Amino acid sequence: MFYDWANSGYGILVVTAVLPVYFKAIAGENSINAANSTALWGYANSFGMLVVSLMAPLLGALADYPNSKRRWLNFFTWIGIIMTFALAVIPPKQWGVLLLIYVFSIIGYSGGNLFYDGFLTDVADDQQMGAVSTTGYGMGYLGGVIVFIIFLIAQVSGDFNGLLSSYGIAKFSFILAAIWWVIFAWLLLRYGHQSHNVQAVTDPVRDSFHRLGRMLHHIKRYRKISWFLVAYSFYIDGVDTIFTMATAIGKDLGIETTMLMLVLLMVQLIAFPFSILYGFLAQKTSNRLAILLGIIVYLFICLDALHLKSLADFWVLAVLVGASQGGLQALSRSYFGQLIPKDSSSEFFGFYNILGKFSAILEPVIVGFVTQLTGKSTVGAASLSILFLIGLVIFLLLPRLTRESGN
Repeated sequence: MFYDWANSGYGILVVTAVLPVYFKAIAGENSINAANSTALWGYANSFGMLVVSLMAPLLGALADYPNSKRRWLNFFTWIGIIMTFALAVIPPKQWGVLLLIYVFSIIGYSGGNLFYDGFLTDVADDQQMGAVSTTGYGMGYLGGVIVFIIFLIAQVSGDFNGLLSSYGIAKFSFILAAIWWVIFAWLLLRYGHQSHNVQAVTDPVRDSFHRLGRMLHHIKRYRKISWFLVAYSFYIDGVDTIFTMATAIGKDLGIETTMLMLVLLMVQLIAFPFSILYGFLAQKTSNRLAILLGIIVYLFICLDALHLKSLADFWVLAVLVGASQGGLQALSRSYFGQLIPKDSSSEFFGFYNILGKFSAILEPVIVGFVTQLTGKSTVGAASLSILFLIGLVIFLLLPRLTRESGN
């Protein structure tokens, strides 16, 4: 849970709140218009996700050997932390270099989350998994609120009484996110214990390729897992894409930066209790019904984006995002964790991440392309409704698709 708390600073400050605004500002100074800078931001997110997606299955398989999961977690976490620090030293005119460093930070952040997700089966049994997963997400949002408040205090207090420039406050946020990550990730990085693993071998790389090949060859044994992953790949990173692109869309609507920061803070505050509420709902009904509710809410968010015209409209959608974001992510993770073999959890979470990340590649590109085509980022956001609808239909059919097959 503290690891989720730790990297929440990167998620809220770098990915969502500050870097998109900072990038659009320096892109504008370099004669890049608003629609193109929004598209470039989407493409950078997609490329970073592509790299992680291509590596995820092999990395997951490698992490299932004894005492490997924590080593890989450390490796990618430190890449993310170092690259986040590096964002603070790139000169404003070098917007291309800034995007490149950001891509490397995404690789560290997303790669670390692969192994963090894999630890879920090491710390909780099937009955505990939903509560642990949703509470972890809730704690992450709470950590994001606290680090975001620290940033807002620095911003509204006159940049530490004038010690920082307008660009300086952005660079301060990157340093703050990196330090926050180091401090609170340390417990898992140092003491994370892997309870489940496959048997040790002399050549783990070759054996990992063999294991992946066997899994793909016998994929029919895992029909329920496979169909869930198909549905998941369509809906889950629409969640991340909306949150990642929200600040850029808000700027295109003409919303002031300070107000955007307040909206994002509110989203974090709402997400904390609602993540716990989704976990409670899943316990009282089922993971399946709670996940369906989250998908339907996001489908409405995408369609309603077509009517975004004012700050009030933006606030309404932000409340809906905050209410469903954490619960949908957390319950999808625990639902998958309940389905998979525990001794190969990281291998399976590798596929979980690759399908999620491939949709994260596709969806920002869709938003960017439709935004450039129409000149309206709200239409770009609304285009994601198609993918949510496909994910919803497949998830609704999931029991029928797997009725004749065991897990």
